[in-house]
Amino acid sequence: MGRISPKVLPGYGLSLGFTLVYVSVLVLLPLGACVATAVGMDWAEFVAAVWTPRARAAYALSFGASLIAASISTIIGLLIAWVLVRYQFPGRRLLDSLVDLPFALPTAVAGLVFSHLYSAEGWLGQFLVPLGIEAAYSRLAIVIVLVFIGFPFVVRTVQPVIQSLDAEEEEAAALLGATRWQTFRYVLLPALVPSLITGFALAVARGLGEYGSIVFVSGNMPYKTEIAPFLIVSRLEEGGGRVVEATAIATVLLAASLSLLVVINRLEAWSRKG
Repeated sequence: MGRISPKVLPGYGLSLGFTLVYVSVLVLLPLGACVATAVGMDWAEFVAAVWTPRARAAYALSFGASLIAASISTIIGLLIAWVLVRYQFPGRRLLDSLVDLPFALPTAVAGLVFSHLYSAEGWLGQFLVPLGIEAAYSRLAIVIVLVFIGFPFVVRTVQPVIQSLDAEEEEAAALLGATRWQTFRYVLLPALVPSLITGFALAVARGLGEYGSIVFVSGNMPYKTEIAPFLIVSRLEEGGGRVVEATAIATVLLAASLSLLVVINRLEAWSRKG
């Protein structure tokens, strides 16, 4: 099917103009202002602002926790998507709806709930803390929260792919003597890999920008449990020259997020071709 000419589309000029204005005012201008402020610094000042020991520790925690949480979310998301698509059981619709709860729930509420749940006096913390498992005000707490907000991306990315898989291919593999693991490894997994990678990248991108829930569970201790977004807020609250430093750190995170978006778009294109 050929591409439709814009000349025959009603309201093309108006809709395109509205789209450009929307993107410019709400996306490009704020991001451009952030980058312009950082560009106003010379290279030595920029490096000095974004590469302090405290900033490096915050980057390492933000990127490391996001990668670990996204890896866990990929496994959990695949299992949940598989159960929702392949099995019929009471409460399946409710479970499918609950998957989207992290999208609708304010992240601050999630952080507050997790901090109370895993604290030394919490419902779970009272059993975990005596075992030496500190699941509140620690790096583990950050990973747990990021898994909570990240796994829905994997579920919603993988779920349509599982629905589109042809059951006859699995039946043919079984008739040829393949085990369930061999069927999954050689028949199903190749079709799922593009969507799994896309879901993983989305979970990483979401984790890098998370702030509201983490501030309640991390303890926000510099060099230990302080994430990069919290460092930005801290610099802004200090005021003065620290504002420019906060903008420079924000520019680093912006560049990382844009890079992830490019990767996601590439992966989605690869998935469509497959």
